[in-house]
Amino acid sequence: MKWRNLHKAIFCATLGVSLTTPALAETLEDVMKARGLTDKDLLAAAKTYVPTGKRDEFIAFSSGGQSGQVIVYGIPSMRLLKYIAVFTPEPWQGYGYDEESKAVLAQGRIQGKDITYGDTHHPAISETNGEYDGRYLFINDKANPRIALIDLHDFETKQIVVNPVFKSSHGGAFVSENTDYIIESAQYPTPYENTYVPLEQFNEKYRGGMTYWRFNREKGRIEPENAFTVMAPPYSQDLSDFGKGPSADWSFTNSFCSERYVGGIERGRPPFEAGCSAKDTDFLHVVNWRKAAAVVKAGKTVTINNHKVITMETAVAEGILFLIPEPKSPHGVDVSPDGKYIIVAGKLDTHTSVYSFEKIQKLIADGKFEGKDPYGIPIIAMQDALHTQVEVGLGPLHTQYGARPCEAFTSLYVDSMVARWDYCEGKLLDRISIHYNIGHLMAMQGDTKKPAGKYLVALNKLAIDRFNPVGPLHPQNHQLIDISGDKMELLYDMPLPLGEPHYVVAIDANKLKPIIRYNSGWDSRADKESPYKTRAGREKTEKSPGKVEVFGTVIRSHITPEIIEVEEGDDVTLHFTNLERAQDETHGFALYGQNVNLSLEPGKTVSFRFMADKPGVYPYYCTEFCSALHLEMQGYLLVKPKGDKTVTDTTVTDKVEGSYTKANYEAQVKQNEATQATIDQVVAFITSRNYQDFPPVVALVEDATDQLNFAKEAKAKAEDFAAKEDWHHAALWATQWWQYQVKAADIGLRAKGHLEQGGAKEVK
Repeated sequence: MKWRNLHKAIFCATLGVSLTTPALAETLEDVMKARGLTDKDLLAAAKTYVPTGKRDEFIAFSSGGQSGQVIVYGIPSMRLLKYIAVFTPEPWQGYGYDEESKAVLAQGRIQGKDITYGDTHHPAISETNGEYDGRYLFINDKANPRIALIDLHDFETKQIVVNPVFKSSHGGAFVSENTDYIIESAQYPTPYENTYVPLEQFNEKYRGGMTYWRFNREKGRIEPENAFTVMAPPYSQDLSDFGKGPSADWSFTNSFCSERYVGGIERGRPPFEAGCSAKDTDFLHVVNWRKAAAVVKAGKTVTINNHKVITMETAVAEGILFLIPEPKSPHGVDVSPDGKYIIVAGKLDTHTSVYSFEKIQKLIADGKFEGKDPYGIPIIAMQDALHTQVEVGLGPLHTQYGARPCEAFTSLYVDSMVARWDYCEGKLLDRISIHYNIGHLMAMQGDTKKPAGKYLVALNKLAIDRFNPVGPLHPQNHQLIDISGDKMELLYDMPLPLGEPHYVVAIDANKLKPIIRYNSGWDSRADKESPYKTRAGREKTEKSPGKVEVFGTVIRSHITPEIIEVEEGDDVTLHFTNLERAQDETHGFALYGQNVNLSLEPGKTVSFRFMADKPGVYPYYCTEFCSALHLEMQGYLLVKPKGDKTVTDTTVTDKVEGSYTKANYEAQVKQNEATQATIDQVVAFITSRNYQDFPPVVALVEDATDQLNFAKEAKAKAEDFAAKEDWHHAALWATQWWQYQVKAADIGLRAKGHLEQGGAKEVK
């Protein structure tokens, strides 16, 4: 009973409630009984619960597998936060629909073909001195060997580069400790040239390799012209890792199918899986990438597909590439936080193998090798390079590091478990069962020099009975594990229904500093001011024979222009700028029949080009619910038949005689004056506080000021029509004047609430 009360106390404290009220204690007991919850359930819930308005400690970036996207979620809550569009068009973000993002996707064309999906596998966060800096995220596409760059200042994909010599790439992306380079290794060997070569020439003409993409931190872009590849034998290279500290100039890539077996059951041969697992060991590739970069600079490369390649002969002659046997069919090579050890686990072995970097370096310096492979690459004896081996269980796969000294965690695919072990002393510490068939696993900042510990996420391939049935295609299951104590504890099951997430990285949320809005008129994909930036009151439509270009704006409840007129056959381009400054005031733009949805975050400018190939009426509207008058945020594209000479009579109005009177106008003005009095009170409150110290409030004040300026213009028009006793237009403009006031009041009240919650001080 004492433990039950303690658990309830923790649970209630986490929820911000008290046990001193008997009714509440009874209510908690009732909930536990009704739902069949145990004390352990309550404790797990308390450990993962993030109260409303609070934020997670870590942010995780997960590959999206066959979706071609990246998934973002919080830890420990496991709340989904966002999908980042990468290799696949995604309409909510307008990705692949506006011209700016189409240009990014076009960078990923393969031999001239648009590729509108990807198989994302390994995300990597940029590092400074071996620690995550929160600036960039890189992700690979296995199916079409590409690397994408995501800028974490706005969580948008900015660049895609295509590997010029590989045809598949599972092993990417992994960054050096100062993000000088991103490594991407080949998976299935192929000819580097884009030509046909029969499989009978596999050993002679097919090749693997490791590509090193140069990253320019100042520009925030990958430089393909400064990338190079170290050619490798036709083994199937798999995952990689860069060294740290003493091993920082080196990289490590494991492999499988070093048998170089080519299957073909249709030719009467045993399948790939039989021939590719015949040997007891495969090869760990050890590469001096720093020396390789110097060799490239010295011009000792060959050029294939306009790309620099270091041949195997050169790599051997220059002391760049070495091989070490490793347990067969490994899936992960992971350098310890101090850079002294390299851990490999073979799925068909029961051990994790810990290699000593110091021993490897001495063996290379002494020229102590057990022989060479068929391509002349020196082989270091496995036993000579090992520090220790630890029996952890069946199907060891991937290793991550904890915050404690020498602490490692390895996923056990066959056992469906996670093993915790000490790689210095070589002993098993703990194991925990998961559900089911774990692939990778991820510790908080577990790839860096300073792992954070606390939590571990098991990335399970099978969900089976963990969630409500949704048909034969099940979600993946990411399970959150508490590793803060001596015994690991399973806390949470999280279904992920987007592709097959393969690997995840997690960063301390405080290291991320994303913006809340763009500079006005910003091209977010190019990270510069858009040439199509449009300011309020400067909207325009430019027409020339066969071409129409619209420069418009969007702001709460209004798209300008509201009516766009073109002719059949016109080449039409629409440019829209979101005039909002307040955060989260995103607008959308959908146009009937043209396969478009634009996403306009505050300050952003986007474009859309199409052919007006069919006469008709095409309504458009804002797709983001942005204000009380969201449904009125609309317009019409009118496509006239070719050669139509009908002239629009702009003098015709929607006026219905007697529908608006002087009394209507005066009643509206009275309401406007009362609304203004409320606005004045809010303004007085805001300006009497130190609101300039609150950037979100400053943005809100700027937006509210814009709305009041629009209100001032509408008021002047209303008064002008009233002076002419045109009560119809006077009343309509007075109503519009009030609409701007309402929007200004809404923004002002949001600003006032922010100041009150933030503890703003009154300025005397």
